[in-house]
Amino acid sequence: MPLITHDPYFSVWSFNDRLTDDWSKHWTGANHAIAILARVDGKCYRLSGIAPRETDAMAQKSLEVWPTRTVYRFESGGVEIGLTFLSPLLPDDIDLLSRPVSYIAWECRAIDGQGHDVSLYADVSAELCVNTPEQKVEWGRYRFGDLEAMRVGTVEQPVLGRSGDDLRIEWGYLYVSAPGASATVIAASEKARSQFAHDGSLPETDDTAMPRAVHESWPVLAAQFDLGNVTQSAGGHMLIAYDDIWSIEYLNRRLKPYWRRNGAGIGDILGQAEAQFAELMAKGQAFDAEFMADLEAAGGPEYARICTLAYRQAFAAQKITADFDGAPMMFSKECFSNGCISTVDVFYPAAPIFLLLNPELLKAQMKPMMDYAQSARWPWPFAPHDLGQYPLANGQVYGGGEKTEENQMPVEETANLLLLHTALAHITGDVAFARSYWPLLAKWADYLREKGLDPENQLCTDDFAGHLAHNANLSVKAILALAGYGRLCEMAGEPDRAKEFQSLARDMAQKWIGLAYDGDHYRLAFDKPGTWSQKYNLVWDKILGLGIFPPEVARTEVAYYKTKLNKYGLPLDNRSLYTKSDWLVWSATLAESPDDFRQLIAPLYAFLQDTPDRVPFTDWYWTDSAKKEGFQARPVIGGVFIKMLADDALWKKWSK
Repeated sequence: MPLITHDPYFSVWSFNDRLTDDWSKHWTGANHAIAILARVDGKCYRLSGIAPRETDAMAQKSLEVWPTRTVYRFESGGVEIGLTFLSPLLPDDIDLLSRPVSYIAWECRAIDGQGHDVSLYADVSAELCVNTPEQKVEWGRYRFGDLEAMRVGTVEQPVLGRSGDDLRIEWGYLYVSAPGASATVIAASEKARSQFAHDGSLPETDDTAMPRAVHESWPVLAAQFDLGNVTQSAGGHMLIAYDDIWSIEYLNRRLKPYWRRNGAGIGDILGQAEAQFAELMAKGQAFDAEFMADLEAAGGPEYARICTLAYRQAFAAQKITADFDGAPMMFSKECFSNGCISTVDVFYPAAPIFLLLNPELLKAQMKPMMDYAQSARWPWPFAPHDLGQYPLANGQVYGGGEKTEENQMPVEETANLLLLHTALAHITGDVAFARSYWPLLAKWADYLREKGLDPENQLCTDDFAGHLAHNANLSVKAILALAGYGRLCEMAGEPDRAKEFQSLARDMAQKWIGLAYDGDHYRLAFDKPGTWSQKYNLVWDKILGLGIFPPEVARTEVAYYKTKLNKYGLPLDNRSLYTKSDWLVWSATLAESPDDFRQLIAPLYAFLQDTPDRVPFTDWYWTDSAKKEGFQARPVIGGVFIKMLADDALWKKWSK
């Protein structure tokens, strides 16, 4: 369950059905503890976390996940407490998206007709600002106008000092601000929690042994709120923020977070966040309701809930920074696989959520890669795979790096970028972004003309399955990318080249049918009769209205998929029973009837309900057991929103 979701470092989740079953965690699984306690008429209850252990958990009555909010409801001692974790990721406001401030809000009401004395305690652990708990931290208090905040950060501050996958941030500062609190303290976790549980008070700030390692008494930033005698309702909130100061290193230069581009400091955004709390809570509720209604209209209630669970994850795997001129540049992390940054075949499947809700975000994501690809550093006639390993975007590292062709994904990444340029131009009606890279796109189109129809033995995005020659689904992608390039040429006023490539794509599609046809379906690989695979790349023919493949191809595939469904989904292909959540929804979007779409995605919903693995939404799991095979918290899950792109009216409504 998403709790605090901003970027690959500032990302906190509950890995349990009940918030009191364990500590909240970073998406990697490391503890990022948030403790919330409530005293009702002198008895203490836990709402979040597992300490103090002698304290009873308040009964959790419900849990709702919305696009911007996770809402828990608890009842005990004659009161109900609603607990809301709000990350106001409203997609039309890049400033707000880049602002690293979340809210924990609560509302308490009596449910037995009597008054109850209620106080609430909340703390956030210093674990949020270290990679490992052996690292030493120091802390203090700051005042920004009328707002007071507590701060903690590492002593060493190794800014952008290392890269990798299973890492947490170890520079910058965690801030907690508690407007309306009766008391605040920075203290040892056990002491602060136990004293509140015992008598409702907080200890003095513990600064006698500063700095110290986080695992030495686990310092927390804590606040206590006296709600008084609650007869009807009473509430409050606190702000949790993270200032990383420098976010990304891109081609050996450091980039600031986007919110800092005009000289703003942490005090500025904390003040803004506090002033806008009520407004953003209302906006989040309104956005959640409207968006959920449209998701349900597009794909049914189960589809809407799948997307709800994916929403914040897709945003939280991104970091929005500012270029020299202040323009946004967005970098994704390939979470829980190899930690690469700006991986093309990761932001390609993630693209539907940004194409749908704010195409400028996709431009911001593509720009760093496109600038790198057209630089002298990239020597190949095909597109790169990545920009490095997060948070260091200093050049490709996958497959031996930028100087070797070993283990590249030449057809995959080249076709991905051409298709994304086409989709951007399609929804914006503007080809200017593509025109700024025109010679590069022309070179890539010529490469696919030569290599795309019958790909050589190479990797595709599903690289865990290994190399594959004559890959039919990869060929579909290349053919549609060539058609997309033809569409771009048409929009750019080059009718002859447009006609050439659109005709080429149609001819290649006819050849593809002859190579891939296997009776009642189309093959995994052209030279392998009796095989099959999801042809998820075919979805762009439908979404972009390219008209390259005859409609019978998609109809044949969908009919065949329905015969291959397992309890928890459609396998990726005949080689294994595992599937990919994102591609499954792409393949389902090929369906012409709502019933067929719902039949294909219903097992994915069942997987989310039944899986024994309580981790952020995985995109790689077993269709027979609902067990995770690998991956979690990855941005590719933004791909489940692709069904919305198949409805022109909904796409245009949300992308404005």
